[in-house]
Amino acid sequence: FEGLVDVTNKVGGVYICLKQPVRDTDSGVNLKAGCQTLNGTQALEFVRDRHSFATGDLQRVQDQRAFLKALLSKATSPGVFLNPFKALPFGSSAAGSISVDQGTHLYDLIKAGLALRGPETGTVPIANAALPTSSGEAVEWDHTKALELFNALKNNQAVPTALLSGTSTG
Repeated sequence: FEGLVDVTNKVGGVYICLKQPVRDTDSGVNLKAGCQTLNGTQALEFVRDRHSFATGDLQRVQDQRAFLKALLSKATSPGVFLNPFKALPFGSSAAGSISVDQGTHLYDLIKAGLALRGPETGTVPIANAALPTSSGEAVEWDHTKALELFNALKNNQAVPTALLSGTSTG
């Protein structure tokens, strides 16, 4: 957790756009709707929150993906990447906050970050996030939209924007 806070602060915060305010006493998050730059503490609260949403963990995963995309975009932006006073502390903090195979170098992490800079992420479209079952609750896919998503992926086509939802990065 400290690594995420530190890395976020080293790049000067991460820009996130929220469709609605996010408040949760468990994670401590208290963010307004709209676009804003999160500092490290706010970022940690944001990526840990799952209680503010009807879809719980599903939305938390989307928020985590959006945050990671925004962090990588910021870290690889010219304002950070070409500034040794930001790039070196960020790289050192990032490398110290993750586990990598022996022999992995900072250059390898930079290449990975650049490769992951603009991913599109999402979740299979959901029809019911709290489907009652005999074993408790389950997540039920929207079968029609899921098929549309899988066919687009299978045929190497762009995923229709109507199937992508969640938090944006601005």
